[in-house]
Amino acid sequence: MFYTYILESVKNKDLYIGYTSDLKKRLEEHNSGKSTSTKRYMPWRLIYYEACLLQEDALRRENYFKTSQGRRMFRKRLKEYFFKK
Repeated sequence: MFYTYILESVKNKDLYIGYTSDLKKRLEEHNSGKSTSTKRYMPWRLIYYEACLLQEDALRRENYFKTSQGRRMFRKRLKEYFFKK
């Protein structure tokens, strides 16, 4: 299984989009400072993930989420979460 995921920084509400084959381990890496791109905005919380059978599908979904259309889609999907903050 491969996972496409979205993290939110508890510190400043920034979002990070990625994919991995081990979601739990990857979240621990983000929160322990092992990822240079997310180190300064720790801690992170997982707000969304999708599971895919193939790595190519997870990567394609990650790239889609990084487009303006993809961001609109997941913000619409998580409307209640973003609205209640």
